[in-house]
Amino acid sequence: MIPNPQAQTGKAAAARDTTRPAEPYAALDLGTNSCRMLVARPNGAKLRIIDSFSKPVQLGAGLEGTGLLARPAMERTIHALRVCRRKLDDNGVRKMRLVATEACRRAKNAEAFIDKVARETGLSLEVITAEEEARLAVVSCGPLVRESTEQLLVVDIGGGSTELVWFDLSDVAPEMRAEAILAMHNRKMGQGAFGAKIVDWISVPLGVATLRDRFIDVEDDCGRYALMSCFFEEKLDGFIPYERAHTPENFQIVGTSGTVTTVAASHLGLHRYDRSAVDGLDLSGQEIEAVIREYLRLGPEGRRLDPRIGRDRHVLIMSGAAILQSLLRIWPTEVLSVADRGLREGLLYAQMCKDGVIAVPRPEDA
Repeated sequence: MIPNPQAQTGKAAAARDTTRPAEPYAALDLGTNSCRMLVARPNGAKLRIIDSFSKPVQLGAGLEGTGLLARPAMERTIHALRVCRRKLDDNGVRKMRLVATEACRRAKNAEAFIDKVARETGLSLEVITAEEEARLAVVSCGPLVRESTEQLLVVDIGGGSTELVWFDLSDVAPEMRAEAILAMHNRKMGQGAFGAKIVDWISVPLGVATLRDRFIDVEDDCGRYALMSCFFEEKLDGFIPYERAHTPENFQIVGTSGTVTTVAASHLGLHRYDRSAVDGLDLSGQEIEAVIREYLRLGPEGRRLDPRIGRDRHVLIMSGAAILQSLLRIWPTEVLSVADRGLREGLLYAQMCKDGVIAVPRPEDA
């Protein structure tokens, strides 16, 4: 069970000085497209964000064709990591996890790049496995799991890969279903908690950047979109739940990615992004399809100028939409729960849960 500071006794509880601010924690996610970091303190069942950083460094640019991280991409990334180092120092962070994902898992020169980062920034990056990336993304979505959910699919669409994890929660007491997902912070993928069963999980080596790069030579916008969607769906053949029929009742999909939050922002008509309006929002399949049809109608230039999509997202949104629509075609659902959270939040929850400084978040706390 995840430690709950409200229930702690003994030296750990006695030693905590509630008059002093909690110690800050940091989580950095260096992906194929972006470098993102959060600095937060535990605040009851929530994370209180005190600093953040996000930069589209395109570390994986050209990786699909060469198998190598390109020199300009590495320099862009190191420049961003220097900013992160300053923020860590300014906030007095001692507890942190700084991880790299798909681009560094695949690149032949990743080890040399990690060494260069350490020399030039003093930061020690940890390349995590696809399994751990999927598990931590799942953890971050725990507070959004409904008590009525018996079958849960968590989808994390990244820059270089897409992780899917399918849970059977039918044997978990309804009031414990969110906690069962959060308890994944210290378990392997084959292990569940409180009766949760992990039916299957998969890491598809295609994300918004790598899928776009694979079809970048296709000039027709609609044709490229159709090819991306079909190609991604083919990669799910080995995922066990692919062939199973599921009714929409008691089935929940939670989507965490820039693609999902951008589609939500477009649906809401947000010209300035508002996390509080997006995180936890439920979108129907029809609403998502309407947004994607609008994207196709706009075309590349229209999407570039659309403030709901943003300048950093417009070149990636259609590959992400292709992945999202593939999933909704396979598993039709009445609603998709939007999570503006992911690996960084999972890293923070895992660190804080391990140290026993955060309470178990409930859906009403999300």
